[in-house]
Amino acid sequence: MPSSKARAARILKALKKLLPDAGMVLRYGTPWELLVAVVLSAQCTDKKVNEVTATLFKKYRSLDAYINARPKEFERDIYQTGFYRAKAKNILAAARMVKEKFGGKLPRTMEKMVTIPGVGRKTANVVLGNAYGVVEGIAVDTHVLRLARVLGLSRRTDPVQVERDLMALFPKKEWFRLTYLLIEYGRKYCPARKHDHKNCPLTKLIK
Repeated sequence: MPSSKARAARILKALKKLLPDAGMVLRYGTPWELLVAVVLSAQCTDKKVNEVTATLFKKYRSLDAYINARPKEFERDIYQTGFYRAKAKNILAAARMVKEKFGGKLPRTMEKMVTIPGVGRKTANVVLGNAYGVVEGIAVDTHVLRLARVLGLSRRTDPVQVERDLMALFPKKEWFRLTYLLIEYGRKYCPARKHDHKNCPLTKLIK
């Protein structure tokens, strides 16, 4: 294991102290809207996604509205989030599957969630945790992937393998919150862009 549980515990304690309010930033009203927002958030800021969904969720008020959406029009509706063609294709296909296979409601297990178009373990973890309080893993986005290496919590580069390393280091009751602590730490203190890393709050803890 690239890091000890004791070291991980020190990092977690420090993160909680630094960022007591870290949590979900995306705005949504239903589990389905949460899924849409998370898909749109790929390679896009949460702020921009919230701007887009403020209009999108008023226009498409039900699952059927997505099923009946015109693809080209929907692409224009989400254009500002980037990668809009792929995102539109996945979201509209997901709507059809949720209606036909799951009776119009998002499933509550990882196994079923990852069968939905555009949904991998990261998206499934975010939706299950926030919508249903179901925690089956740790959502590894680009922030978590990068910081897991920076903080010496994993030496791997594959998100699924990094997730396994983190799950082994931290108690299950902390998995859900850990994602948001790491994301917020990356945004506020230790960004991907070049910066004075030796002065980041956790740098002394990881020496």
